[in-house]
Amino acid sequence: MLVVADTLTNSRKEIAPLDPGKIGMYSCGPTVYRYAHIGNLRTFLAADVLRRALEYRGLEVTQVQNITDIGHLTDEMFDRGEDKMLMAARLEQKSPAEIAAYYTEAYLADAAKVGILPAARYPRASRHVPQMIELVAKLLESGHAYEREGTVYYDVTSFPGYGKLSGNSLESLRPGHRHEGVDYAKRHHFDFVLWKAAGPRRLVKWDSPWGNGYPGWHIECSAMSLHYLGERFDVHTGGVDLTFPHHECEIAQSETVTGHQVVSTWVHAEHLLAEGRKMSKSAGNFYGLRELEERGHSPLAFRFLSLQSRYRTQLNFTWDALAASETALHRLRSKVAEWSCLPGPSTGPSGRDEADYEARFLAAVEDDLNLPAALSLISRLDADPDLQPAAKARLVAGWDRILGLDLTPVSVSLPEGAQNLIHRREEARRARDFAAADALRAQLADLGVEVTDTPSGTTWHLAHPPAAGRP
Repeated sequence: MLVVADTLTNSRKEIAPLDPGKIGMYSCGPTVYRYAHIGNLRTFLAADVLRRALEYRGLEVTQVQNITDIGHLTDEMFDRGEDKMLMAARLEQKSPAEIAAYYTEAYLADAAKVGILPAARYPRASRHVPQMIELVAKLLESGHAYEREGTVYYDVTSFPGYGKLSGNSLESLRPGHRHEGVDYAKRHHFDFVLWKAAGPRRLVKWDSPWGNGYPGWHIECSAMSLHYLGERFDVHTGGVDLTFPHHECEIAQSETVTGHQVVSTWVHAEHLLAEGRKMSKSAGNFYGLRELEERGHSPLAFRFLSLQSRYRTQLNFTWDALAASETALHRLRSKVAEWSCLPGPSTGPSGRDEADYEARFLAAVEDDLNLPAALSLISRLDADPDLQPAAKARLVAGWDRILGLDLTPVSVSLPEGAQNLIHRREEARRARDFAAADALRAQLADLGVEVTDTPSGTTWHLAHPPAAGRP
């Protein structure tokens, strides 16, 4: 069974379904006020690979990913700053609803391009405000929350387990000596907003028992995960930056209402760096999928790059690394196509049979999604002279259910004249005219075709992917 690094217990943990054969999975999704950047996409890719690995084992996964289409303050720790949705609406001269609709569709399109499987549900926060209000009311009724002039706060001191996910303690969260950004309506500076009173010029707001306002960020995921997955579910995923305060607060809210642990396992993906630094517009290294495509790279090349590093370690994105992944992915597809086309039986005795390779692939995947180790098996397949090409193609096509790299064998056409050169070279090798064989190899290389001599014969692949914009 799949073992992952569980943030809650800070240990490796086997994902054991609460309901036999089924997995409930909640993934924190995008805030749709701009295009998702590739750091966001790396986090969502980690959740996608986890889901694919579970489904590969025959489990039925119900994945829910929220869409945050309600604006929030830019500084969630101190409940201050500018609302991101309203800021985007002002800059683009559109309504908040138009901004949310446009960037939601853009996110879903980007997710599909990098091979992320669609979630079972994409609940929009704006459509679940009644559930959020109901949850806030329950927290007030139980004494875990309090209201001040239309704003409702969660009393963190009422939940003894606060800090168990992130390792933070209330003592470590004392305010600085300058008390910058302190909300003096709070009982304690580390209390967080469940419902925020709307100012007179607030564009997007809802009526509530406490007056016009809008929900706090943290209450959204509690309300929607409980609504769609119930009071107990198996896995919650997100970026490491959400561990605190977002997921810490989510645990406090959900467990206070239910009276028990809601999420069995928490899985967090580490940051994606760009040129060794955190991505930011000011640093000039803030990239979306569109920037990658404009430079002639395919979205799946970024997926391939992401799979070459474990989800719980930082990955440094560079354009050179992406270009290398593009070339490697093209070579891999050519190789799978070649295996599919080579003559020979699809089954038969081999030095290392399919079952052994399959077992080793699963062992790598289920070792906390060790995709680098899983990918290395493809190179070993290629070098194995005893395993039939058709068996190699069959194995990789099956593994692609987890890898998601579109490795299904496709027809790969040789450049004009290349097939004749390959035939002539094989005749030269049989005649032991190695000088002629080398000359023909050089001619093939000029056409972009690399040949490899193996005990079972000559194989070939295209050395370089087609130029950007060409088929």
